[in-house]
Amino acid sequence: MASGRFSQSKMSEETFDFVCTACEKENKTLEAVRYCVECVGYCCQVCTDLHKRFPTLKNHNLLGVGHGNQANKQPPRLPEFPTERCSTHVGKVLDMYCEKDDVVGCSTCISKDHRLCPDSQIHSIPDMIDALFNLSNSNKVQSQLKELLVSMTIFGKSKDVQLSALNEAKVIILQKITKFQKALEAAVKKAAEMSKNELMNAYKKMEQEILEDKSDCQRTNDALQTTSDKLNKVEANTAQRFVLTKLAERKIKETEKKMTEEKKKIKSAEELSFTPNQALMDFINGLHGIGMVGVTLQKRLDQYKIGGSKDINIEVHDDSIICGTAGCCITYDNQLLVTDYWNMKLKRIDLQTLNVIDCCKLDSIPFGVCCINKHEGVVTCRYPMCMIQFVSLDKKMVPTRKIKMSHNCYGITTKDDKLYVIDSKSSLYIYDMTGRLLKTVSHDNTGNQLFSSIRHITFNKRGDRLYISDFNKGIVCLDGDENYLSTYNDRDLNGIDGVCVDGKGNLFVVGGRSHNVVQFSEDGKKIGVVINQQDGLKFPRSVSIDKKLNRLFVTMENSNAVKMYELK
Repeated sequence: MASGRFSQSKMSEETFDFVCTACEKENKTLEAVRYCVECVGYCCQVCTDLHKRFPTLKNHNLLGVGHGNQANKQPPRLPEFPTERCSTHVGKVLDMYCEKDDVVGCSTCISKDHRLCPDSQIHSIPDMIDALFNLSNSNKVQSQLKELLVSMTIFGKSKDVQLSALNEAKVIILQKITKFQKALEAAVKKAAEMSKNELMNAYKKMEQEILEDKSDCQRTNDALQTTSDKLNKVEANTAQRFVLTKLAERKIKETEKKMTEEKKKIKSAEELSFTPNQALMDFINGLHGIGMVGVTLQKRLDQYKIGGSKDINIEVHDDSIICGTAGCCITYDNQLLVTDYWNMKLKRIDLQTLNVIDCCKLDSIPFGVCCINKHEGVVTCRYPMCMIQFVSLDKKMVPTRKIKMSHNCYGITTKDDKLYVIDSKSSLYIYDMTGRLLKTVSHDNTGNQLFSSIRHITFNKRGDRLYISDFNKGIVCLDGDENYLSTYNDRDLNGIDGVCVDGKGNLFVVGGRSHNVVQFSEDGKKIGVVINQQDGLKFPRSVSIDKKLNRLFVTMENSNAVKMYELK
């Protein structure tokens, strides 16, 4: 910090308490009339006027120079004023302090964000600096910063290790892709060779038949020529001429008959042809790659703990009754969709602001919901019309096409362009995206009834396990081909409803009447109760997990709130 000092002018005998810092550097001794906080120096009248003229200097804080101790010629302590500028209100200095919230800010920040704080706890930093500043606390913070810098350095090095591992994984996957590409090319080449061999075999067979016909034609032609030559040479032997004539007539009839048959053969003769496998070409053209590249989450085997919770208000202005949320799901762009059956709406929640940002009215009472892709979702509706309602998820949610169903519709999920719908009672229905029924599942391979009162449905990340919640029986697990594997249940669960997976090998199951969420491994081993009634759950209905931020969302039967739990 520059310091003012007493000086005597070289031009006169006049003595100043403080001289201009800038002018002194040019060997000029002019009296200072102001102190500039940002320049950290004293200013004469000329330099003070310059501060008023230039935009970059206009916002500088110019203070009075004060009075020094002239008796011993020691200048007073320089004014203490912060120089850090506000990142929100550019040009303003962070010169205010809110004691209640323990934050500093500029005057605009304090007046806007801390207007409800008591005036007695709002302080001007320059005015109260001696009372506010605590050296030991500053030293403590500096020590904490040093420790944190060390930790961040170590953390940064761990990221280098991650980057190295990521690069190795990329190289390995590229090698796999190249290897698979060559295998595909070899398979296509082999298939092409098989088609070529098939062509050559058909060609040789047809060529042989044609050559045989050609030889037979030549023999017939030679015989006709011989008969014609003999008739031409017969002169006086009438008997010989008669015999030759009759033989010629018979040969003519035989030849004409044979020619008629050959003409028929020519009309119906086979031709070589080749029809490309267009379905194969369409399939290849429709591929987005020769395999699936994904991010695999590391497995987690221990029980999740609750780090905190929050109520998300899902009531909107035109709701006519308290919300009843039956189903929920996380979208591809990390938003939360919730079905409100009492108000017959699908609601969309921004998971950053935790506010409802959009909703759309439906024709029937909704239950289950899931996403097909980033732009489209599907909702099951059960009264007054049983149907699957498609919904556009672009800027504004809009119901689009619908498929009427002959059965009740509860939980829904998708895989490989197929819809998996359960009927609340005893059956799983599998449809294509046009609504054509592909398969119905209701019994195991021994003929036993699988379900009694089914609610929700979901696949694991690999798509080789299908979990269906049965209110009475538990979680019924099927394999990727819908064959029965096992049933999960536990005495801590009562009234099983919602179900979701975390992508790390765990399954979350809602106990609607036990007011809890229980964690299982994907193979049915109970890990523990993650959330219970003491955590604010009351008649939970469905559950969904934000895999990126480790947050669990639970809907409740008659409530305007969705519970959000931070997991750790």
